[in-house]
Order: sequence, then C-alpha cells, then structure tokens
Amino acid sequence: MLDPLRELASYRELIYMITWRDIRIKYKQSIMGFMWAIFMPMLIVSAGIMVKYVFAKFSGNPLSMAQIATVAVKALPWSFFVASLRFATNSLTSNINLVTKIYFPKEIFPISAVLSQLFDFSIASVVLVTVLIVAQVGVSIYLFFIPLLLALLVFLVIGLGIFLAAANLFFRDVKYIVEVVITYAIFFTPVFYETEMFGDWASIILINPVAPILESFNDCIVRQAMPQLDWLFYSAMISFLLPIFGFIYFKKLEPVFAERI
Repeated sequence: MLDPLRELASYRELIYMITWRDIRIKYKQSIMGFMWAIFMPMLIVSAGIMVKYVFAKFSGNPLSMAQIATVAVKALPWSFFVASLRFATNSLTSNINLVTKIYFPKEIFPISAVLSQLFDFSIASVVLVTVLIVAQVGVSIYLFFIPLLLALLVFLVIGLGIFLAAANLFFRDVKYIVEVVITYAIFFTPVFYETEMFGDWASIILINPVAPILESFNDCIVRQAMPQLDWLFYSAMISFLLPIFGFIYFKKLEPVFAERI
C-alpha cells in the first residue's frame, strides 16, 4: 500500500501540471472566464436565500443577515464538493488517450480534478468573505478549524472520485447516476436548513458524511462555536477510510483499464 503512495508522491509535479491544465481548459474561450467560479456557488446561495425567505415568511420572522451568511457558508463547500465529484467521475474518460498510451499512476486524474476545483473555491471565497463582512460576522478562535474541515472535504471527495472514476470507465452509466444523485442530494444535506429543526431525527441527516462538515463550517464561522466533535470525528473517519478503499479498488482495476476503453 505504501509503495503506490510513494510512487504517487513522486509524480507531484505532474499532478500540479495536470491540475493547471484542467483549470486552463475549463475557462478557455469562455466569455465570463473565472467569473463562473463565483456565479455557480451564487446560484446555490440565491436558491438557499429564497428557501429561507419562504420559511421566514410563513413563520412571521424577518430574514436575518445571519441566516443569509449561514446559507453562503454552507453553499460554498457544497458547491466545491459537487463540482469536484462531477469532474473526478469523468476524469478518466475525458483523458482516454493519456490513460492508454503513457505510464504513470492514473489516479492522478481524479486527484487533479478535485484540486482544480480548489482554485474555484478560493475565488468564490472572496465573495463569501464579503457576505460575512456585510452580515457583520466577527472573527473567532474557531476559525482555526477551517483548514481541517476543508482537508476533510477534499479527502472525502478524492476518495469518492477515485472510486467513481474507475467505475465510470467500466460502466458509463455511472456518470449519469452521479448527476442524478448530486441533483437531489442537496435536499438531504443541510445546505438550506439546519439539522436542529429535525430534533431527534437530526442524526439521520448527519449520517451523510458531508453534513457534519457543513454544519461545522457554520458552527466555526457564523455561530462562532465549537463544532459537534462526535459527528465531526465520524466524518473524519469516513474521509480517512474512503480514499484508502477507493485507492485499493482503483489499483485492482487499473491493469485492465485499456481493455475497457
């Protein structure tokens, strides 16, 4: 297990090159260019604000800036997760020529696909900071958790991406299934709502390993409180184990990749 990881580490310059290649290709001949990195998360934020507004209207309470900040804080990492999963799933099929003709660890493709989305995430973060300033959200010591939360999300989506990229090479239906799942997954993930509203049933929502991470982002940034460490530990375990199992599955199928293209 360690030898393939060492081999992968030795190709870190190639990972860097493919990551930047993916970024350039994504925005090549695009009129809006890097603005798409802001536009797509803002669509999710706008939808979330509309949902919050409807709930506020029915409850008779005005929509607060804190609620808007909560939606923005959750929507940005969720948008990163969805985009990363989509690009990682298609990373092998969109690089078929390189997969079959040149030798190097093929898991570089889904990993680079995820890392390229971090570029979009960093651009959209500027808008998030602006929203937080307008909402008068202060700075707290709990912001030190943010790098950990982002790392957990990255490892989680890399684990899923490696697994799905290999599966999609064998069964092209996988990419369509992923599209359907990520379309409806937002309703089962606390992006537009908080898990507390479900009371004793909140644990069902938190079984989704992305959910505790999103709630922790909100706890640390907007609520300025310690995240729920028990559920965060659960997500951390999934984020640690999933890349391992995904890597094993990928390596098991890699010898027959060329036969399935």
